[in-house]
Amino acid sequence: MLKQIYEFKTDADPIFITKFGNGHINDTYLVVDATARQYILQKINKTVFHKPDEVMANVKAVLDYLKARTSQSRENLSLVEAKSGLDWHVDEDGEYWRLYYFISDTICLQKAENLDDFKESGVAFGNFQKALANFPASTLYETILRFHDTPNRFKRFNDVLKADKLGRAKQAAREIEFALERQAYANTLMSLYEAGDIPLRVTHNDTKLTNVLFDRYTRKSICVVDLDTVMPGLSVNDFGDSIRYGASTASEDETDLSKVQLSMELFKAYTSGYLSSCGGSLTKAELYHLRDGAKMMTLECGIRFLTDYLEGDVYFKIHRDGHNLDRNRTQFKLVEEMESKWDEMQKIILGEVR
Repeated sequence: MLKQIYEFKTDADPIFITKFGNGHINDTYLVVDATARQYILQKINKTVFHKPDEVMANVKAVLDYLKARTSQSRENLSLVEAKSGLDWHVDEDGEYWRLYYFISDTICLQKAENLDDFKESGVAFGNFQKALANFPASTLYETILRFHDTPNRFKRFNDVLKADKLGRAKQAAREIEFALERQAYANTLMSLYEAGDIPLRVTHNDTKLTNVLFDRYTRKSICVVDLDTVMPGLSVNDFGDSIRYGASTASEDETDLSKVQLSMELFKAYTSGYLSSCGGSLTKAELYHLRDGAKMMTLECGIRFLTDYLEGDVYFKIHRDGHNLDRNRTQFKLVEEMESKWDEMQKIILGEVR
């Protein structure tokens, strides 16, 4: 991998490279040059991102926009220009590489150790949303087509269910019934967007705690990372995916559903952080439908797991029989939790509006 570094305009010759991080999509390396400056080298996964040039066009456009609107470089990722003049390099095998300057004295957290950590992740994604509030989202490429088009996810689910090529539907009868009972609800957010009631925004689309850089010493959030899925979308979905992933009291594949709950403490912490930094940039309709974003992203994720189970586990990697069905059940349990705490969620949201 060292030879790829020489295709970029680093401050000095590279002297060290090693695998870095826990990402599952791209190949990521830490690089150090002769001046001790550090960089992050990545090979973009073309299996997931079929058009890496469009991914990089989105990343560059967003980073340039953010750089022009923030006073400190530490608050943003920065790409290192390739010797070709582009912000990426294509090697002889057609693989796409990019190089970022490493932001020193920062850490990524795999799990929130306290409420403040989760709140700070809300601050980070709120700042990201606010800073890009006036960015013309429609000018970005849709790098994963219909990624959060929940009605389309249901259409796919129904097609797979009808075929039931592996005869698995009988093992998931309760889950299928649960999904079909909520099929009409799945149109809620897309219908609002199509009617012009909620706007198109620049969205991150992978708003996990692990995609926030924290200051190593203060534990304050610095910036959002992993921008490959940045594209046009709905702000409420970005908020919702954070809640789906971070406010659950159990892991995504927990088999004991009694452990799966929506923590209202975590929900309040994230909501407080998020709205403290971006609440003023959202419309009244967006604020009102934030809880729908949480429920929709959880329902959609559950549908995706269920669809994959019925189809034979062809998309999500599994580590045991029925793994995707277990994942589906945790998501649907979390949907139930949200439905039972629906009014409480809205009370918290409206109480945090500035």
